[in-house]
Amino acid sequence: MTFRRAFSVLAGAALAWASSLGAQAPRTPSMDELMRPGVSLELARHRAATLSGVRYGLGLDVTAQDSAPGRVTITVQRAAGAGDLVVDFRGPSLGIVTANGERVTDGEWKNGHLRIPARWLRDGENTVVAHFVARIAPAGASIIRFNDQTDGATYLYTLLVPADANQLFPSFDQPDLKARFRYSIVAPREWKVLANGPGRREEQGQTATWTFDETEPISTYLAAFAAGPWRTWTDAPAGDGLPITLYARFSRAAEVDADTLLGANRRAVRWLERYFAVDYPFAKFEMLLAPAFPFGGMEHVGAIFYNENQFIFREAPTLGQQIGRKSTIYHEVAHQWFGDLVTMEWFDDLWLKEGFSTYVAARMQDELDPGSEAWKTFYLRNKPLAYATDQTSGTTPVWQELANLDLAKSNYGPIVYNKAPAILKQLNFMVGDSAFRAGLTLFLQRHAYANATWRDLLNALRDASGMNLDAFGEQYILRAGMPVVETSLQVRGGTIAGLTLRQRPARELAGDPGGFWPIHTQVRLAYTGREDVVIPVSGAAQTIEVAAARGLPAPDYVWSNEGDYGYGLFLLDERSREYVAGHVGDEGDGLRRAMLWGALWDEVREARMDPARFARIVMRELPRERDEQIAGLNMGRAWTAISTYAVRGADDPLYGEWERLLVTRSADSTLSYGARKAALDMLVGTVRTDAGRAMLREYLAGARTFEGEAVKQPTRWGIVERLIALGEPDPDALIAAESARDTTADAGRRAFVAGAAVPAADVKAQYFGRFLDDPNLNEEWVTAASGNFNTAAHSALTLRYLRPSLDRLEWIRDNRRIFFLPRWISAFIGGHTSAEALAVVDQFLAETPELPADIRRKVLQSRDELERTVRIREAAARASRR
Repeated sequence: MTFRRAFSVLAGAALAWASSLGAQAPRTPSMDELMRPGVSLELARHRAATLSGVRYGLGLDVTAQDSAPGRVTITVQRAAGAGDLVVDFRGPSLGIVTANGERVTDGEWKNGHLRIPARWLRDGENTVVAHFVARIAPAGASIIRFNDQTDGATYLYTLLVPADANQLFPSFDQPDLKARFRYSIVAPREWKVLANGPGRREEQGQTATWTFDETEPISTYLAAFAAGPWRTWTDAPAGDGLPITLYARFSRAAEVDADTLLGANRRAVRWLERYFAVDYPFAKFEMLLAPAFPFGGMEHVGAIFYNENQFIFREAPTLGQQIGRKSTIYHEVAHQWFGDLVTMEWFDDLWLKEGFSTYVAARMQDELDPGSEAWKTFYLRNKPLAYATDQTSGTTPVWQELANLDLAKSNYGPIVYNKAPAILKQLNFMVGDSAFRAGLTLFLQRHAYANATWRDLLNALRDASGMNLDAFGEQYILRAGMPVVETSLQVRGGTIAGLTLRQRPARELAGDPGGFWPIHTQVRLAYTGREDVVIPVSGAAQTIEVAAARGLPAPDYVWSNEGDYGYGLFLLDERSREYVAGHVGDEGDGLRRAMLWGALWDEVREARMDPARFARIVMRELPRERDEQIAGLNMGRAWTAISTYAVRGADDPLYGEWERLLVTRSADSTLSYGARKAALDMLVGTVRTDAGRAMLREYLAGARTFEGEAVKQPTRWGIVERLIALGEPDPDALIAAESARDTTADAGRRAFVAGAAVPAADVKAQYFGRFLDDPNLNEEWVTAASGNFNTAAHSALTLRYLRPSLDRLEWIRDNRRIFFLPRWISAFIGGHTSAEALAVVDQFLAETPELPADIRRKVLQSRDELERTVRIREAAARASRR
């Protein structure tokens, strides 16, 4: 059905699943359909309609190295006529299964499902007990094992999102069958164990049994435990405040800024309670710094897991690092309400929790950190990535149709994490702050400890605001792609004769229903010597006339997305582009300056501005740019313009100018520490000339200092990686020397990552062979090393691996965590800039028509970015020949 038809069904349906049923009556699926691999939409619907009141009593023994024997007791209410019971389990071993005290002798276990015939069951309450074994491994298992090379300690933690709970234990692994969990975990005596509920410990010789209170109703993907010889810190305020405990591995305990982390989480909880007008909804709050964690964080109920490397700073952090850590905290804590208390019914609404947590985190930062320019950060961290993805043929709607939870990993990405919060900002702007907040409170109260869809959210906001939001849902939630909004300014006799905004799709997409996005924005007319004029503009037409501008004095420039409330690529008119190019650094407002820089960068990406010219503008303005975030993003863009988009020889003097500019900035005492450090980091990552390489060697030797001292880790490893990538002699000796110097727990990982930068065919072959086929290699190490492996300067060496890397995509999707697949694709396609590489990708797509649609979309996102690079390079080359 078309998106227009889908919206009319979605808006009016009484059943949660009606979006894909249309007007047809539900059909009872056959058992063969229900037993297909994965958790299908049909199976989920059937169970949601016939099962309720689920409880899990989960017992595990984690004292062995590679496996965990367990027993689960499932209590479930079953409706009359429900038929056979299908339980999900794809672990390595399933033992005795009983139903209501009787051993099930004719059950069927196949395709990751256990079928218990109806004759063993009854109407009402049933109890199923299953014995099983779960895997413990560094990668590819539901229980991840991390062996600390510093002190030999072993740590375990689970990661079950989006549908890996059934890899750990037999369960109904779908988000809308919430259940109460009760854990009992046997671990070595010296270990500590945490889980979703409060726990207690009882010793038994060399082991200890940890039992945990039953949880509130939670979805299976939010269940979690961790075990190991953790170091802990607890913040227990006087009165009735909820204690918060932090866990980290012992070898890194001295590096943990525990007070800061505990305080940030505490402040987030208190702010969210006030903002939502809903108390913290769970019995406990703990957090874990998980080693080799593949995500930034994971919002398990009452037990948030954070990425250890992103939360422990080995040297003084830049502002960007501090903001990144705090934003992750705010995001994950917000999930305890948006995602954990109220959970999406199905992973087609993944955006509902992820987009809201990001958006609410920005609101939290704006209030808790006055002066932080939170909305500038929000723009810089979300809009560029959202826009880049939404312009590709691989983009998707925010609401992403999903037939099977096996495919849910592919729904994660910039559309969910970056576009969704951006359109929520526009939605907030449309309905107003008070109505938006009241609508969220209503939504949380209506669906507490239950599930909801995006329709439920819009209904709550409609009830709070009185506004019809159908068009917003149709165009921004159900429709793929984004508008490009072009500004047209006509000036006659020094006054504005006409000002219009004209929208078009960023890309023509198959199946696009057309229509026009409802634009809600503000247009700024900027002047020198007189007050600027800001005009609110709303409309849902191809051309929107800004009538209030007619007759006003001609401005220096027009900016059509003042305040960043609109979602779309807002392009400058030619007059404004030239003025902004010459005066962008004069803009005093941080958000506006960031957006104007973004508009200039869009001109480069639209091939309307020479990349070298953009780089020169950045280099002109960088000495006076005090804002760490704007400077950091612009340095990255300028380097992309110089090294990727512009076609320049290795001896081009611009490289030397670039390095000297960064050296000067890194030593500028008028700048903040973070601004100087960011310049040093950029220098380390972009050195290209012989003089630059000599400087890096001086830093390693201590002959050149930063802040009056020899550089520290991880900067030293960054230098090692860059020198190796540039062909430094004897890279093995360089890595060995730095490994001997670095006695911390991170040394082994950094040495592995550095080795991937060696520009040698045999080394590339060895790494590529290990990336996917070494069962003892943690997947976070792979994602960290894949960038060095695919260094752009090594493209002649790595082109041969481009096709093999694509041939493994289905295996990766099925065997690796949710963010691994897009990072792998981005690394292997993004490491190239040539038409030859583009041809390899296109040939792969042409020769694999059976490639699953979700994987094809991910490939197309990176493929279209490579095509853009080739197009910009060709345009730049033509311009240089003129």
